[in-house]
Amino acid sequence: MSDFEEEISVSTFVLVPGYWLGGWAWDRVTEPLRATGHAVHAVTPTGLGERADEGGPEVDLETHIGDLTDLITAADLHEVVLVAHSGAGAPVTGAADRVPERIRRVVYLDSGPLPDGLAPLDQQPPEQRARIEAALVDGWRYPLPSWEQLAANGVSLTGLDEAELALFRERATDQPVGTLRQALELTGAAAGVPKTLVSCSYPLDAVRAMIAQRHPWFAALGGPEWQLAELPTGHWPMFSEPAQTARVLARVADA
Repeated sequence: MSDFEEEISVSTFVLVPGYWLGGWAWDRVTEPLRATGHAVHAVTPTGLGERADEGGPEVDLETHIGDLTDLITAADLHEVVLVAHSGAGAPVTGAADRVPERIRRVVYLDSGPLPDGLAPLDQQPPEQRARIEAALVDGWRYPLPSWEQLAANGVSLTGLDEAELALFRERATDQPVGTLRQALELTGAAAGVPKTLVSCSYPLDAVRAMIAQRHPWFAALGGPEWQLAELPTGHWPMFSEPAQTARVLARVADA
């Protein structure tokens, strides 16, 4: 038995990918987690991945919240470690609010919670919102931008080689823009649920400074329910550091 197996207790993970991705994005993370005894559910939200034919202008943030709560309740999952990567922070925050009694911990992997009453697009500056709207196909499909545009927006590609970037682009699915436009409605039921930020592309010292400065996107992370962790890599750690991502998730789940 490895040190990893000896030190980490078994958890039930629900892994939610960020924009343009399906459950396939977690393949190299689910393997080591399952190998050490964890139960893992890698989610493909409506309209993405192998569910692309379910997409449409009616798919919104509540649709993706429902994907998560339906999975958790239909499978009768309890003590769930609910993991959000990137843009999945919004639906994961909503799902934890809907079924807090089933959630042991929420983990934001290079992601963060969306405040009540805001839409994901509200977190973007006006020029970026305009670029997103201008890029839409058929009025509702938001394609994966160029790597150059993502880098210009501060998205780190560290750790991704040409082959990984090519596979990412080949398998990426247009994001239903309703998931960005709809405001999140919260009841506050999950306020006390333990939460962890795993910062990858943003230095943890900078996160702590933003918390201390009461920055509106970081202030909440100073609450007693929060734990901060770091996995230095790019914005897609499931591709750039899959084994280490699995290890970090298992450790923070057990905290």
